[in-house]
Amino acid sequence: MIARAYRAVFACISTAILGIVFPALPVSAQTQGYADLGRAATGFAVPTPGVPLQFPADHGAHPDYRIEWWYLTANLQTETGEDLGIQWTLFRSALAPGEGPAWQSPQIWMAHAAVTTPSDHHFAERLGRGGTGQAGVEIAPFTAWIDDWELRAPDASLDRLAVTARSEDFAYALDLAADGPLVLHGSDGYSVKSAQGQASYYYAQPAYQITGQITLPDGSHRVSGTAWLDREWSSQPLAPDQSGWDWFSLRLDSGEALMGFVLRSEQGDFTSGTWITADGTVEPLHPEEFQAAPLAWSEVAGRQIPTRWHVTLDSRQLRVEVGALNPQAWMGTSFAYWEGPVTVSGSHTGRGYLEMTGYGELRSNSPSNRK
Repeated sequence: MIARAYRAVFACISTAILGIVFPALPVSAQTQGYADLGRAATGFAVPTPGVPLQFPADHGAHPDYRIEWWYLTANLQTETGEDLGIQWTLFRSALAPGEGPAWQSPQIWMAHAAVTTPSDHHFAERLGRGGTGQAGVEIAPFTAWIDDWELRAPDASLDRLAVTARSEDFAYALDLAADGPLVLHGSDGYSVKSAQGQASYYYAQPAYQITGQITLPDGSHRVSGTAWLDREWSSQPLAPDQSGWDWFSLRLDSGEALMGFVLRSEQGDFTSGTWITADGTVEPLHPEEFQAAPLAWSEVAGRQIPTRWHVTLDSRQLRVEVGALNPQAWMGTSFAYWEGPVTVSGSHTGRGYLEMTGYGELRSNSPSNRK
């Protein structure tokens, strides 16, 4: 009874917060997902090429920008060899640039956590206001949190992290240790997202070793594997005509890694990415060099979602098939999307994560008419 009452109150608060942050967005805007990423950045700071990223300061929040995230995914195995994946994401969205005291803060926080196995997908969401201590990010020591979900470090670097999350269906407590350098995507962290010039600041730590414990309805499991942390902020990272994206982070058994994305538009898709060598050397890809085409679709939450892909990178003789560990990895959160672990086979083998947004309801979206 208490749990049901809590959920009812939380739902009301969440609805109110979302109504403040995203008032009366048109359907075309809503397909772009969290914070309507193609909306004009009026009044907010915008990314500028040639501005060097500064660490550890840039591990923290950037309140003059409209949207930001700390995005962790991990490919894991249990002691018995079962594959699974986890997600931990903290989003920040601003109603106005800057900060304010207590309830005058214009910052809104949202977090997603998930555990995906071959047969089940568990997810949870938290929402909170800035200025109240409920959620935020501190630089030294680095801590990102909302309620009792935390991503924290013993110092101001991201070299060693501990991540925790808990919901009714799952919990995890995991430790991460980086075994490679930070990666600056695009041009030294300035990542272009459209032909019109929309961009973000974007860097990552793609080379974590991770161990710990996950609790699921069937019991607790010791797990180990690899993890990838993305950091990104902007005020208008999408062009108004871009309806969504397909984002791949792939760690290959050769020690190399690939980040690639497709931003979809009826006027023509925009693709880009980064090739990361085994020693951590970063090689930005030219626009359109990274190619990804759907091979198979699954009906997921009343939508047709591409859950098997053909990915090519001719400059690296890479031709692989990327397939979902669980095609039903739907994040049915306030702004819904698909996110889950994938396997890589073909010219290269490995594992990774795939995120897909902007796929409409089944009646308006099909393999021949994707948004």
